[in-house]
Amino acid sequence: LVVNQRMVSVLMPVFIVGILCFAFMGIHGVEHSARHATEHVHQIVSREVHDQLEHQPWAQGPSREKNFPPTKELPLKLRKRILVTGGAGFVGSHLVDQLMTQGHEVIVVDNFFTGRRKNVQHWTGHPRFELKEHDVTEPLALQVDQIYHLACPASPPHYQHDPIHTIKTSVMGTHHMLGMARRVKARLLLASTSEVYGDPQVHPQNEDYWGNVNPIGPRACYDEGKRVAETMCYAYAKQENVSVRVARIFNTFGPRMHPNDGRVVSNFITQALQGRDITVYGDGKQTRSFQYVSDLVDGLMKLMNSDNDQPTNLGNPTETTIGDFAHYIKKYIGADVQIKNLPAAVDDPHQRKPDITRAKQKLNWEPIVDLDTGIKKTVEYFKS
Repeated sequence: LVVNQRMVSVLMPVFIVGILCFAFMGIHGVEHSARHATEHVHQIVSREVHDQLEHQPWAQGPSREKNFPPTKELPLKLRKRILVTGGAGFVGSHLVDQLMTQGHEVIVVDNFFTGRRKNVQHWTGHPRFELKEHDVTEPLALQVDQIYHLACPASPPHYQHDPIHTIKTSVMGTHHMLGMARRVKARLLLASTSEVYGDPQVHPQNEDYWGNVNPIGPRACYDEGKRVAETMCYAYAKQENVSVRVARIFNTFGPRMHPNDGRVVSNFITQALQGRDITVYGDGKQTRSFQYVSDLVDGLMKLMNSDNDQPTNLGNPTETTIGDFAHYIKKYIGADVQIKNLPAAVDDPHQRKPDITRAKQKLNWEPIVDLDTGIKKTVEYFKS
């Protein structure tokens, strides 16, 4: 009975808002279509319900006693309600930290195939944080202002484990998120990848390069999936006026990387720490460019909140060979191990270096964390 009385006190203002909005529709019906008026009411009522429930002491419960990381308190007019798909993953969880710290409301959606609950558990119970276990290949209805669409396994062992589901995640997942963005008039940022360039014949790679991708190779489920996802974003932008942003992300490393994700940095560090030989696939002459995760998160947020709607490379233009990087990790950790060469992976790119001119000009962004600093923090994480 007490709970019902509380719910009545919460929902009564919502009921009043609804009546006023429908009155508004009647007065101005000649100026607004029924569809737009209905959407207007839905948005106001949804936000009102959320705000009323959020500020009820009985709804917050004992979670207020938990010590959360420090955050800003934004006024409601500045606070955004933000969805992060794949938000329990490596990059997504760092993005969530920054959004929460700034004072926004954050909803994380993750199916926990590669994401881990412990990456975001320090926010569990916070009144501005919500975690939903959900696969984006299935429809989802939420009221949000922005969508960071990061959901998709990003390392070869993970995305090749179930290539059909990887394709469905990139294609159907993006379709569902764009549909949501259209319905609630949210902006969507797609976390695309440098893999859209395939094994490039242009070096360094700028955003105007169309790529060199094997459409039927073992990496195609990821490469082509992301290429279709980009196509779908711009189709929704042109046909449905959805506001989209596309980030082409290059190799990224840092704390919360999965130790068994098969990426170069995590592989080399875990092998060296465990006293196992460091394995290099191929002759080690292939190149990569490594950026620290905090630089990437900064770039993603700047892109989301910018006027730049063109695909944009986010990566570190400092290039190194895989062989040299293996020796660097061995020396940094002081491991008494050998570096062994194994057969090259199929369709493994020979060169990877971003041209970040667009990011510099449009976002005033470039990486600021040097390799030594980033590796130090990453090694400390893996040691712990």
